[in-house]
Amino acid sequence: MTGAPEYPFRNPTALEPPPEWAELRQGCPVAPIRLASGDEALLLTRYDDVRQVLSDPRFTRRLDAEDAARVTANESGGVFGGALSGASTMSGENHRAWRQLVGRAFTAKRVTAMQPRIQAMTERLVDRMVAEGQPADLVSSVGFPLPVWAICDLLGVPDSDRDRFAYWSDTMLSMTRFTQEEIDAAQAEFDAYLMALVEAKRAEPGDDLISELLAMVEGLDGRLTEQLLMGTAKGLLVAGHETTANMIGKMMSMLLADPARWQALLADRGLIRPAVEESLRFDANPGFGMPRYLSEEVEVGGERLPGGTTVICSMAAANRDERQFERAAEMRLDRSPNPHVAFGVGPHSCLGQALARTELQTVLKVLLDRLPTLEPAVPAAALRRREGLIVGGLEEVQVRW
Repeated sequence: MTGAPEYPFRNPTALEPPPEWAELRQGCPVAPIRLASGDEALLLTRYDDVRQVLSDPRFTRRLDAEDAARVTANESGGVFGGALSGASTMSGENHRAWRQLVGRAFTAKRVTAMQPRIQAMTERLVDRMVAEGQPADLVSSVGFPLPVWAICDLLGVPDSDRDRFAYWSDTMLSMTRFTQEEIDAAQAEFDAYLMALVEAKRAEPGDDLISELLAMVEGLDGRLTEQLLMGTAKGLLVAGHETTANMIGKMMSMLLADPARWQALLADRGLIRPAVEESLRFDANPGFGMPRYLSEEVEVGGERLPGGTTVICSMAAANRDERQFERAAEMRLDRSPNPHVAFGVGPHSCLGQALARTELQTVLKVLLDRLPTLEPAVPAAALRRREGLIVGGLEEVQVRW
């Protein structure tokens, strides 16, 4: 793998995909790459290969294996390390048991019941943004406050504590932004906070996910241990807030970049749901992708990959695969069907996707209703990417109305 290119690749602009995606899909769908840690791995860019690997139990999350490639130089940093400790590294029967238990609490019914509160909070955030005047930054005004409020509402985190999560989340998703000392200190602080929160819920249970998971722990002979409960809560708080927060800014930038898209949505609210799905598919700045460790030899993309190989699944590159999506390089708000893999597939697909979809649809609906004249305040080419994190995002999305 001598001379393997450094990964992640650079985007030409914040809303354009790296040219390497299309080049590799065409000519080298199983490509050697060098990670930020200096370790080497293989990158998958075709839709069928990504779906195969994410669905195959022989590709595990055992990224702590001795011969696994390290995603980051900071071993305890990153959503693949401390942020999802316990839950993300499980495979097989243990993971199925965990998914079954957490899935019973993290239901579509619970998310549906939250929607009116999510809409009310979105309206308050937009009202405040308007009151503070234009131009305004959608990322800081709506994008980040809403998802952290929603995930904390789901887990039963007090309002007074919600502003503390942005820094904790950033450190746990860091590839190069923070030092090891900063990451360790933030994780220790976050762990201490969660331990205290769990104890408070044990003493006084509420109508929230942590209380419900605690009841499951105590009623199921330790199948879901308290350590795993901590990892689950931490993972939902970090991944559930950071990824959706970034996606709100990216979705709105994509939709506003072409005035015809915004006008189409104003003319037909029935496009809101498919437009959200197409924004997820079309995201050119998703972040790192999904790493997997190969426990035995497997054939992928016509190549035999030996056991001990680490592969990175680029869901975003797969989502632009012309073999799967007609006119894949175009953003089509009415695309149907749209079997994108933005939330992953298989046994490790995103547990919080119902919540993420609800938040994205709600933000889009509220902005269409409240600010029909919304437009970018800066050209799309001037948007700045957030750098050094596992997840992709934009520093600011300045708008006017």
